[in-house]
Amino acid sequence: MAPFDDLVRWLKIRPGISAVDLGCGTGELTLRLRELLPDSTVLGIDSSPTMLPQAEGFQLGRIQDLTGEYDLIFSHAALQWVDDQPTLFRTLWSHLKPGGQLLVQIPYNFDHASHLAAASVARQLGQPVRSLQVLTPEAYAALLYELGAQDFQVIMKVYPHVLENADAIVEWTKGTLLTAFTVTDEFLENYTAEVRHHCPGSPVFYGFKRLLMTATRP
Repeated sequence: MAPFDDLVRWLKIRPGISAVDLGCGTGELTLRLRELLPDSTVLGIDSSPTMLPQAEGFQLGRIQDLTGEYDLIFSHAALQWVDDQPTLFRTLWSHLKPGGQLLVQIPYNFDHASHLAAASVARQLGQPVRSLQVLTPEAYAALLYELGAQDFQVIMKVYPHVLENADAIVEWTKGTLLTAFTVTDEFLENYTAEVRHHCPGSPVFYGFKRLLMTATRP
């Protein structure tokens, strides 16, 4: 997975650290982190009991309810679901040990036709549309500065994907974006029509933007 590989290039690898993977989902990336961090403890936390592995080292919980102190707080494509990002980042920062590292990836494709179409269809069907409170890249950088971060970077990167057609974009979003909606047959039919309208042809280019962040607490 390219975004994960890009993110862990910033990882300060040293033995014997305590780390937490927030919003770990199935735990696949938690296991990869464990491979990268020898003789370390890597805890995976997720709020979904259906996704969370029933195994040692995984814990059911919400990101904003984090407890304990860690040398590494890691999150891959999960923090965007938490409201009030400034408060969230201040909370996470308070759980970093001195010298600890914050390493975060946040999807940032909210202005793409695939995302806008989902919100449009939901409104048409009378569904509530959740407004994600992600910040601009500059605002995240300013927030890290205010927290006193050292060696911090915030980078937006476009990950290019060439897919067969618009229907492939719909399949892509089913496991990510569409989990925030009530996906009925009517919703899916209308959503597919919208995406086909905005993304005609075959193949189609699907550029996906993500924010990558690293910061060290003094």
